[in-house]
Amino acid sequence: MSTGEDARIDRLRAVRLFSGMSDEHLAAILGIATEVAVPAGRTIARQGDVANGLFLIETGTVRVVRDGRTIATLGPGEWFGELAVLDRGLRTASVIADRPSTCLAIASWDAERLLSTEPGIALALLRTLAARLRELTEDHRH
Repeated sequence: MSTGEDARIDRLRAVRLFSGMSDEHLAAILGIATEVAVPAGRTIARQGDVANGLFLIETGTVRVVRDGRTIATLGPGEWFGELAVLDRGLRTASVIADRPSTCLAIASWDAERLLSTEPGIALALLRTLAARLRELTEDHRH
């Protein structure tokens, strides 16, 4: 691996979604990811649209808006669209760049192909998503 690729793998490993994966798995993910520059004010995902992938924020900040109300602000190391990788359903919220941002985008169809050939990646991703769901469930007990 080149020094540049090592640095990208290290940055990816620092993201909770990918933290339990090997260097080989992280390199495979980088192999299907595309870096996307997003200007401030641009809508990256629109609520109600068919979801087409996962986005990892590298720089900048984005606002998550559901039914016209901001529900979260996300920054470097955070992600959105993970459900799209699993079900290709409709977007549950819009995501708008607050500042110029750079994201790694992973198309659902590329992720699906990778997950079907690399069960270790699928298992690590499912564990992370299950932990995130557990945290949300525990935070919102009745």
